[in-house]
Amino acid sequence: MSRSKEKYLIGIDPDVDKSGVAFLNANQLQLDNLTFFELFDYFKEKKSQFPELEVYVECGFLNKSNWHKRHDRSAAFNSKIGEHTGANFETAKKIVEMCEYLKITHYKVKPTQHKISNNYFKEITGFTGRTNQEQRDAFMLIYGR
Repeated sequence: MSRSKEKYLIGIDPDVDKSGVAFLNANQLQLDNLTFFELFDYFKEKKSQFPELEVYVECGFLNKSNWHKRHDRSAAFNSKIGEHTGANFETAKKIVEMCEYLKITHYKVKPTQHKISNNYFKEITGFTGRTNQEQRDAFMLIYGR
């Protein structure tokens, strides 16, 4: 009977400024927020340590509709929402491109889950440190895989 390989998983919640990052294996859960170029260095380091690494990137652009208009707000406000959403989509595409460049196994994940609270996160993980929404979202991309 063969022993199953240990999994080394990274979840990425892309953001223009700092993406949420969750690293998970059998022994540890690490959470972080990294800039685009910090993420590049992070991937290189993790790939050298764990060649069987798998990366899961949240790709909002996979959703059919991405209309986030607020009817009670101005056109300028709604324009900013669209600008920010588009910038995050481009960041996700560039992170996928980065994985391809570094030859890291990666998966584009269509966002379907709702946000989770810090209390629920701690309940399912046993994690005792501080977290933010981006880190929890990144973790949910790899939870149960």
